[in-house]
Amino acid sequence: MLHQLLLNPVPKPPPIPPSYRPLSPLNQFLYEETYRHICNLLLSLTHSRSLPKGLQLHAHILKSGLHTIPLVSHHLINFYSKTHLPLLSRQVFDETPEKTVTTWSSVISSFAQNELPWLAIEFFRRMLGSNFRPDDHIFPSATKSCAILDRHDVGQSIHCLAVKTGYDGDVFVGSSLVDMYAKCRAIWDARKMFNEMPERNVVSWSGVIYGYTQVGENEEALRLFRQALYENLDVNDFTFSSVIHVCSNSTLLELGKQIHGLCFKTSFDSSSFVGSSLISLYSKCGVIEGAYRIFYEVPVKNLGLWNAMLIACAQHTHTEKAFDLFKQMEGAGVKPNFITFLGMLYACSHAGLVEKGQYYFELMKKYGIESGDQHYASLVHLLARAGKLQDALSVIKEMPREPTECVWGAFLTGCRIHGNTEMAAYAADRVFELGPVGSGLHVLLSNAYAAVGRYEDAAMARKMLRDQGVKKETGLSWVEEGNKVHTFAAGDTRHAKSKEIYQKLQELGEEMERAGYTADTSFVLRQVDVEEKNQTIRYHSERLAVAFGLITFPSDRPIRVMKNLRICGDCHTAIKFMSKCSGRVIIVRDNNRFHHFEDGKCSCRDYW
Repeated sequence: MLHQLLLNPVPKPPPIPPSYRPLSPLNQFLYEETYRHICNLLLSLTHSRSLPKGLQLHAHILKSGLHTIPLVSHHLINFYSKTHLPLLSRQVFDETPEKTVTTWSSVISSFAQNELPWLAIEFFRRMLGSNFRPDDHIFPSATKSCAILDRHDVGQSIHCLAVKTGYDGDVFVGSSLVDMYAKCRAIWDARKMFNEMPERNVVSWSGVIYGYTQVGENEEALRLFRQALYENLDVNDFTFSSVIHVCSNSTLLELGKQIHGLCFKTSFDSSSFVGSSLISLYSKCGVIEGAYRIFYEVPVKNLGLWNAMLIACAQHTHTEKAFDLFKQMEGAGVKPNFITFLGMLYACSHAGLVEKGQYYFELMKKYGIESGDQHYASLVHLLARAGKLQDALSVIKEMPREPTECVWGAFLTGCRIHGNTEMAAYAADRVFELGPVGSGLHVLLSNAYAAVGRYEDAAMARKMLRDQGVKKETGLSWVEEGNKVHTFAAGDTRHAKSKEIYQKLQELGEEMERAGYTADTSFVLRQVDVEEKNQTIRYHSERLAVAFGLITFPSDRPIRVMKNLRICGDCHTAIKFMSKCSGRVIIVRDNNRFHHFEDGKCSCRDYW
């Protein structure tokens, strides 16, 4: 069917209906002047996004009968698209008696640009059925819609059509295909398309770089970015945002600073898109002051920028600042979305503010935002961490849909902290009904049993993990020195400075004990003797990383340690003593939040 459509000749646009043809040269001139004036006015109003004047002009066009001219309809469709009224774009299209490739292109683009991707694909299909052939403007709109819908399969069909019609070699169509594959996480298809393009532009480069960041291939993303700079490509804010995202996820602060400098040189640092990524970079690397500086320097703040700063405040326990920013955002007329409320719930959860958290959870309804699984998980964590396990369980039971793994995980965390193995076992039964789950939930349940001495049950939970062929994630901590990352595991002796690290821990341990530190071996969740527990807990990965920082960095530099798992309670206490005895600022980021240790105190106030 599609093949037959492509073989048929494409009909020419119909002429202007006879009833609107002028009868004399004077009328011909006046008609053409009016027509040109109307088109210019529509273009001007589209640029200024002036909806009231545009509506008035549309009424005049209807009265004068000019709406039957395809080019006028095209401008009207585009006007309503730019003013975010895609359904009015559709109405104009439906009322256009003679449709051309231009009007089809306009309405499909309107849907794609205004978050109606299914309609864009549907109208693309209808266009083919009407014997019109897509061009270099229509293909990018269709592929953009596939990317929004995460429909790699539909995108491949459109790619095939582009090959059949010869548009796959077009730089704009090819770039849109690279971008679509990248956003659908089909990185090999994206790279194949990228490599086959005879000509590339900033969109194709940005798309493939973004694709590699999506699938965690950070080194390849950075390599391509360096290659793009070497080829003197004028990279854009999307390119910068992608590579800054790599630095954020890998906590590569020094490299991130260099890219920030490049953004500054190219004036992209004022982009709210780049600004959001920079805030995330500095926040995730433990430099919250840098995140604040970026936030206040960006002149035009969009929702993404506000959200990035709110989440940064939540991660660093700047709870009151998060509340203040939320009020400022509302005052600026920026409407919060589901990410905004997720950040506010994080902030309340990290500070143990139950009533505030419940307030923001209910406030979502006012803005017409439906609570998602992550919102419920945050509320459950807030209640469970505060010891309100029964209230947390009630929230889970009252959910409008089946609770997911993350919701039960939040509840299990609270059960472990408060030693309620009975409720933990109940939650575990519900979790296992979900089918195969991640290793984290098995470990949570095992740790909850072990914390109260039920080692046989703990062993059984771990056996279930092994039986499913799932491996527990190894606890790691790492420190960045220059452009090198030093990684440590518990009891690690592979580092070149291992001897100095262990010697420093020995010296510091003696000083800590004199200051009142006593190891809490209850956090060693294995059935071994006391001496072995003491030795095990003394050399956890975060302590090795801190010791490395103490012997490596100058005394005025904060020691920033990143960790992939939750910091254990005894290490948390130990690092407080380390900060007091050494007089150093130590910042530890675990898988949940930041801990700023200074003079024997932590920013979390022992609530995490």
